[in-house]
Amino acid sequence: MSYHYQPNRKTKQKMNLSVLDYSIIAGFFSIVLIIGIVVSKKSGQSSAEYFLSGRSMPWWLLGFSMVATTFSTDTPNLVTDIVRTNGVSGNWVWWAFLLTGLLTVFVYAKLWRRSNVATDMEFYELRYGGKPAHFLRWFRAFYLGVLFNVMAMSAVTLAAIKIGQVMLGLDPVFIVLVAGSITVLFSAVGGFRGVIYTDFVLFFVAIAGAVGAAYYLVNIPEVGGLEALLAHENVSDKLSILPDFSDTEALIGILIIPLAVQWWSAWYPGAEPGGGGYIAQRMLAAKNENHAIGATFFFNIMHYALRPWPWILVALASMVVYPDLLSIQTAFPNVAADKLGNDLAYSAMLTKLPSGLLGLVMASLGAAYMSTISTHLNWGSSYIVNDVYKLEIQPNATEKQLVMVGRVATVLLMVASGFLALTLTNALQLFDIILMFGAGTGLIFILRWFWWRINAWSEISAMIVSGVLSILFNFGSIGTTFFGGDGLEGIFPSWAKFPVVVLLTSIVWIAVTFLTSPEKEETLDRFYKQTQPGGPGWKTQQEKAISEGQLKPQEWSVPSGILAMILGAILVYGCMFATGNWIYGNYTLAAGLTLAVIVAGVLLLKVWKTLKKSIL
Repeated sequence: MSYHYQPNRKTKQKMNLSVLDYSIIAGFFSIVLIIGIVVSKKSGQSSAEYFLSGRSMPWWLLGFSMVATTFSTDTPNLVTDIVRTNGVSGNWVWWAFLLTGLLTVFVYAKLWRRSNVATDMEFYELRYGGKPAHFLRWFRAFYLGVLFNVMAMSAVTLAAIKIGQVMLGLDPVFIVLVAGSITVLFSAVGGFRGVIYTDFVLFFVAIAGAVGAAYYLVNIPEVGGLEALLAHENVSDKLSILPDFSDTEALIGILIIPLAVQWWSAWYPGAEPGGGGYIAQRMLAAKNENHAIGATFFFNIMHYALRPWPWILVALASMVVYPDLLSIQTAFPNVAADKLGNDLAYSAMLTKLPSGLLGLVMASLGAAYMSTISTHLNWGSSYIVNDVYKLEIQPNATEKQLVMVGRVATVLLMVASGFLALTLTNALQLFDIILMFGAGTGLIFILRWFWWRINAWSEISAMIVSGVLSILFNFGSIGTTFFGGDGLEGIFPSWAKFPVVVLLTSIVWIAVTFLTSPEKEETLDRFYKQTQPGGPGWKTQQEKAISEGQLKPQEWSVPSGILAMILGAILVYGCMFATGNWIYGNYTLAAGLTLAVIVAGVLLLKVWKTLKKSIL
């Protein structure tokens, strides 16, 4: 017999922070602000310092920064929403992006560092030429740096709103004003160097909070420990890391589409095919190519293999304590109706933490919020400064002017994201929209480094088509206007939306590529000499550069890079599966997976030695 929650006025939660909790939180924020102030003078010297820290960062600092940045206040909320809705296996919607990340590690990281551009938008005028490249650079900078960036930040701020409402009973507007003001002050003053240094501190605070919360909440009386949690009737059918193979629709939507299509075809912040965004910003800030590779590999191991499990355990425990939305609403009547969702369960569970640990977790959530928002603010303002203001408005701007514009842009981005956050309902809602808007463009980002025929019009057409199709799919009233009935929703099953957008977008941009003129010879030669991607797609440029004595013949490293990517995927997914099965008590399977991880690691080291020869 299934458990049904019976509402009771006595279940309403009220959380009181102790002096110890406030001391921990205040101490943490003081450290962050001090770091921002200390580095502000050096960060303000030039735009290169403000946005790239003078390209002097070591791999370990950049790696910790990548991990800290992608752990935001909305991340545990999103994972909780996914687990409560689709079970643990539902996380393949983002676990599949590991393949994208490893391809960036072993193929694209060194190419980005060689490009020596200030932002990944500047890449467009290195790879392409003429007015189309110029347009693509500034328009995409605005499109991603402002529109998409504001959407991503608003999802993070939405999570902060929910945490503040549930745990502190605060008004949403008050939360946005306070959290946004502290973060924007730190970000505007400290620049990228401040972001990197504080991310190192934020990482350890965030991890400690997540692990501590998971351990405590699994063992509260209502849950009864790990064994009781795993055996609970609300949880037992949610544990599988792989979806039910007998459920065809779930199998296709949760596993097959992400692994077969999504990872290489979709653009998503932090998981761009071929690298890009704030991950590219960190690769460009690295000391050299080896440091860029080391940073991205470290990030992918931590992000996918180990970090999700504390969130997953809390999400599973929440299904025992708060089995449905009614139980959450009854316990927290102060939460606005338009903010009620499964993602709220994570914050609801945190209200049960004891003094001290509660302060640490609140500080960790503040750390997660500040790390992600500060990164997005610095990254987005770098686009506005380098690819819009300097390119279109004031080409002769001084370095001081550029830094000042960057700081103003930082404030404006924060204000815009705060307003949008107040209109949203849940994190998964925005995740799906952003993912769909980037559908079909990913293949271009992968191939443009290795196929000379791709031009600026290829990217422009893909961006337009994927955007239009995403609007038709995601906004029902528009789709109904064009297609009648239920719009596109009535024509295709839910799992087919993404591959349909990918297919149609790909057909259009490939057709446009062959219907438009290729880039000029001098543009292609310049790009090849700068980045040296190699391969049959650049045979003419390669032979020309070698004959002129500008480059030496070398073996193409991409086949070894793809092999390293496959071994890396076995290693990281093996770690993820092994960790889960150790937790579940499946010790024989966990031991076998651990052995597979060790073997994959040994083989990866051998392949890496081959790859290093193409870098040194």
